[in-house]
Amino acid sequence: MESPALPAPEEIALLEPFERLGLERIAVVSTAEQARLAADALLQEPVWGFDTESRPTFTAGEASDGPHVVQLATLEAAFVFQLHDPRCRAITGELLSQPGIVKAGFGLHDDKRRITHKLGVEPLDVLDLDTVFRRLGYRRQMGIKAAIAVLFERRYLKSKRAATSNWSHRQLTASQLLYAANDAWAALRVYHALGLPDELSSRA
Repeated sequence: MESPALPAPEEIALLEPFERLGLERIAVVSTAEQARLAADALLQEPVWGFDTESRPTFTAGEASDGPHVVQLATLEAAFVFQLHDPRCRAITGELLSQPGIVKAGFGLHDDKRRITHKLGVEPLDVLDLDTVFRRLGYRRQMGIKAAIAVLFERRYLKSKRAATSNWSHRQLTASQLLYAANDAWAALRVYHALGLPDELSSRA
């Protein structure tokens, strides 16, 4: 059976842009109080969009000490957790190890490993959406850009400059916040667009 075709990059470039969360729907979470408020909102939902960001390394052999940012999103808002404060970090770990709530994203193997190393918790019920697309017959790795193009016929905008920026800064820029939040939010949109039955959304 032939695998479904993915749109070529030049085809994606012609699509209309995918909608984005604006800054008014993005919450920066850097203190214990902010983390508790974010947790109250997140725990009302059965599925979260999930991603992390780490300060890039540029020296051969240099190990990353990330993640520096953890993003969790509902359909209404995204929460960008900064991990400088130990109490905020602890609540972030509690959320990620919360059973029964799906944390959906793309390319999460390294994210899970880094979280375990940095936060000392094992993220539970994590679903890498790439595995779902493989079960649907897509043989090539499916990232967020291709998934948005396939499911929504839209072009997902990602800033290369933001991707390689310093995520360990205490004061994140508007560009960083938009990049981080929308990666998690778009993953959640993909999850819902797939209409996953229980047996297909088995944890990765």
